[in-house]
Amino acid sequence: MTETRYKRILLKLSGEALMGGQEYGIDTGIVKTIASEIKEVQALGVQVAVVIGGGNIFRGVSASAKGMDRATADYVGMLATVINALILQDALEKTGVYTRVMSAFEMKELAEPYIRRRAERHLEKERVIIFAAGTGNPYFTTDTAASLRAMEIHADVILKGTKVDGVYDKDPMKDKDAKMYTKLKYIDVLKDGLKVMDTTAISLCMDNNLPIVVFNIKVPGNLMRIVLGEEIGTRVS
Repeated sequence: MTETRYKRILLKLSGEALMGGQEYGIDTGIVKTIASEIKEVQALGVQVAVVIGGGNIFRGVSASAKGMDRATADYVGMLATVINALILQDALEKTGVYTRVMSAFEMKELAEPYIRRRAERHLEKERVIIFAAGTGNPYFTTDTAASLRAMEIHADVILKGTKVDGVYDKDPMKDKDAKMYTKLKYIDVLKDGLKVMDTTAISLCMDNNLPIVVFNIKVPGNLMRIVLGEEIGTRVS
């Protein structure tokens, strides 16, 4: 079997990664591509867990900025992540990958409740886990949920799939002179306010020495290259 750099990964997908070229919603072609890439990585013996956002359907922060109660807006956002998780689960199972959706709050008709030991057992049995509903608490982002779940299941790394190639000093979508970092320290991300993950998530990773790799999920094969040890995107450690 091919030697891999990581044995257990947590893949963090933003809701926006599922939109493709649309302004909102889900591009089923993108979902199928992500599912096939996860399958290829899992076939190498890598255990895969996924945390998925809901920004393609509903953004709690922007809704609260428009006057909606923040806690209510965040709960609606958590429900959006469940929709995305079920769609990804369907795409994965159509490729022949066994999956489990585990929700931070109870929805027994749709998903299993999150239990850490059960999650680890699913991984050992070569099932892909999709963690839905964030942490189950308002005011915490799915980035923080990714950091928390990664530490609970003892993942080797968080792989954050985005729409750009890595972390830049400026917004690469607006500024052509933006410079991409290949390596960063946690403290520099916090100090310079770089948009990797939110500060709570970065602090959790820093305290527990969990590396983060930010990469472009839209480039075919990137996930496999990282798992095999290639230096892709930006590594925060």
